[in-house]
Amino acid sequence: MTDSRFTGRGLYAITDGPRSGLPEAVAQVLAGGARALQYRDKTADAARRHAEASVLRQLCDAHAVPLIVNDDVALAAAVGAAGVHLGRDDDDVAAARAALGPGAIIGVSCYDSLERARAATAAGADYVAFGAFFPSPTKPQAVRAPLELLRQSATLGVPRVAIGGITPDNALPLVEAGADFLAVISAVFAAPDARAAAQRFARLYPTD
Repeated sequence: MTDSRFTGRGLYAITDGPRSGLPEAVAQVLAGGARALQYRDKTADAARRHAEASVLRQLCDAHAVPLIVNDDVALAAAVGAAGVHLGRDDDDVAAARAALGPGAIIGVSCYDSLERARAATAAGADYVAFGAFFPSPTKPQAVRAPLELLRQSATLGVPRVAIGGITPDNALPLVEAGADFLAVISAVFAAPDARAAAQRFARLYPTD
């Protein structure tokens, strides 16, 4: 690994908002061992999103876990989040870095493209995300990424995040292929016991 600001290995939980009881659910996931949290809410309710992200940042700070905001550089800056995650249609890495500063974590969705990951890394991304590796309930039309992509991307020098339909039962091959983080929405936030679900993912990354 390199000097990436995004360190460690484990569960990268992504919220499924808007939903009732979001802070309580996030608290359970963090208690279960999540190593990173992404606030993802595609609605236009700016006031609610700001309020929720502010609360989640406090929760993440208490667990020493970075809060990453999906797609919204301005919101990440406004609430003092650790960073932002950028998709295909969002700001580029340089613009996000200029807005958030040199210490921010900037991640980039690379889908099934090793070339996109190479370009993102060259531009200064702190991690790259590949997927979907399995059918995704959140994005059923998402392009599928091959498992081999994790092995092929080993030389990028930044953490690699796997996403898309991941459950505790199908995740081990991703870990074995080199996924540093498992990005998960439904398998934790739709679980009957979010804390227990997070613990199952955390156990896939045994500590030394």
